[in-house]
Order: sequence, then C-alpha cells, then structure tokens
Amino acid sequence: MAEARTPGHGPLAGVRVVELAGIGPGPFAAMLLADLGADVVRVDRPGGPGLAIDPAHDVTNRNKRSVIIDLKAEGGPSRVLDLVERADVLIEGYRPGVAERLGVGPDACHARNPRLVYGRMTGWGQDGPLADRAGHDVAYIALTGTLGMIGRPDEAPAVPANLLGDYAGGSLYLVVGVLAALHHARESGAGQVVDAAIVDGTAHLSAMIHGMMAAGGWQDRRGANLLDGGCPYYGTYETADGGYLAVGPLEERFYDTFVDLLGVPELRPARKDLARWPELRETVAARFKTRTRDEWAAVFDGSDACVAPVLSLREAPAHPHLAARGTFVDHGGITQPAPAPRFSATPTSVRGGPALPGADTADVARDWDVPRLTEDAD
Repeated sequence: MAEARTPGHGPLAGVRVVELAGIGPGPFAAMLLADLGADVVRVDRPGGPGLAIDPAHDVTNRNKRSVIIDLKAEGGPSRVLDLVERADVLIEGYRPGVAERLGVGPDACHARNPRLVYGRMTGWGQDGPLADRAGHDVAYIALTGTLGMIGRPDEAPAVPANLLGDYAGGSLYLVVGVLAALHHARESGAGQVVDAAIVDGTAHLSAMIHGMMAAGGWQDRRGANLLDGGCPYYGTYETADGGYLAVGPLEERFYDTFVDLLGVPELRPARKDLARWPELRETVAARFKTRTRDEWAAVFDGSDACVAPVLSLREAPAHPHLAARGTFVDHGGITQPAPAPRFSATPTSVRGGPALPGADTADVARDWDVPRLTEDAD
C-alpha cells in the first residue's frame, strides 16, 4: 500500500509546486520547497528519469507526491497544464527549448496561469555559447574559477562531490529566486521566469574571494591563501590512526588556545610570521601524528580552539552535537538530514519518504481537482 501523503505544515504550507522530473539540482530544489511545507507534485515520466537509484531510497523525493504523465504522448502536455493552472510554481531542468517543444514552456504555462513562477534549472543558463551543450557539476564549476581554488597546490583540483555546483550554486539559488518571484507574484499578480544557472550561482558564491583578490589579499592560485589550505592553521591534518582533524583557529585568541592544547605554546609568535609557516605546518603535522583522531578530539573538546574531527557520512549522525539538535533523522529506515533551516512558528519535518513514481495520482487528482490525471494511472 502506498504511503499516505498530504500537503505539509511549514512556512510554505498552501503553496503548490509542479516539478517536471529530472536529476540533480532540480529535484533537490523541489525537495527543499517540499521540506518547507509546499505541496510538491513531481511529474514523472514513464520509465523514470534514468538515475541509477532505487526510487524508494531517493531522499531528494521525500515529502513530495508523484504522478506519471508522458509528455510525448497525446494529451500529456494538457494534463500538465491542468496542474499548472492550479499551481504557484513550476520547476524544470531541461536543456533550453526542450520544455517549449514538449508544450509546457513558459508561454504555454503563463497562458493558463499568469501568476505562475516558472523556475528553470540548468548548468549553463538559458542563453550563451554553451547553453545547448551537455554538462555536469564538475564542468560548470571549472569555468567559474571555483574548482581551481580547491585542493593542494601540487595536486589536481579536488572535486567537491556535486555539492558546490549542483546544490549550492544551483538548487539553492533556484529556491531563492523562486521565493523572491513568488513574493512578487503575490504582490503584483504577475508571474515570471527564473533562470537559475549553476555557472551564475557558483560564480556568485565566490564574491568575497573576488573582493579579496582585488584588494591584494588573495592570490589567484590554489593552496596559497588564508582559507584554501595555504595557511597552516586553517586546514586538515592526519592523525596516528589515519583519521583527520579540521583546524581553523583564525583569530589570535583561538590560535593561542590551539597551540597550548596541542602542546606547542612556543609557536604562538609563528601565527603572524609567514616565514615561519612551513615550520608551523611541519610541527603541527608531527604533533597530530602522535595520537588518534578521537584522542585529539577529546583534547580539544570544550575549547575554543576551533578543531573538529573529520567524520564520515555514517559517523556524523551520532556526533553528540548533531544528535542533540536532531540534525539527522530516521524515516522509513533511511538516516537522512533533517529539513533546514528551522522555524519557530511554522516547524518543518520529514512527513513522507521518497515519492514512488505514479503512486499519488488519484490523491493529487482529487486534491488539485484535476480528474483527467487518472487517465494516466496504470
């Protein structure tokens, strides 16, 4: 029996979102809106989006409902437009022009619903020389200069999973844009298109770095700066058991606490002496190799030395601080991050597990008063 799914509670309760199924940043953005209480209906295609993951474990589809509509079949686009007519937001992640060819582009949608916020999620954007090209996170962030900042100076740039581009530069900027446009639509009655490109968002994330570079406070090369591992008291160090600690006592008083607890108080003056940084790095590295990760974590526990153990994904939920805050939750047998951020008056929660393709067609047809949806149900 399919899990019962109802529109949620939270600051976006009452907002209706149509998500045209895809992979990566679009689904994550829609998940965030669903976490915040929006009623997100995911329009899945027959056969699924092609992502090699069991739909029952795809956490980015939690708190949503799913219907199956074949946009390439006769009547498919009109059924999506029936949903659009009753929606506040639509999210799609096709290449430029694809939604238009399928009959669900902005013009067709706004003809049915002038107040609609039409969110478009792409890597390259809706225009420009690369707009029609395929790509993935690593290529998008490469062109923005952000990938080249990450990693050791004598090694290839380190790939930050797909967190920096897809989710930070993509999904979060799409959500910010959608919410801003939704506010405008409610004030003015006019919807609009939100063009969220990963290259734009990721470049925007580096605003502070560009300012520092213009001021002469940042070198345009990897591993040579205060926040990119070039500084010996801002980075990671290996411990005796092969674990790692993250170290970041940038302020002087925190640095003093750090070297005292590390057992090298004589290195206090080395903080501001760049000529001594190689010595500082070598000494700190040698000290950390004398104990295990957890032994050092215990040494720094309760202090303002700004030191933390580097935990694995499976270890993180059990950390006392994260456990106390409920940063992770268990739902349907899956340990997963809880909705964020938190709200005092309109709390959020994981209300339902990943939406299974087509499982909610009848409920959505009833709740959104779109009876023709059931014609697509198996």
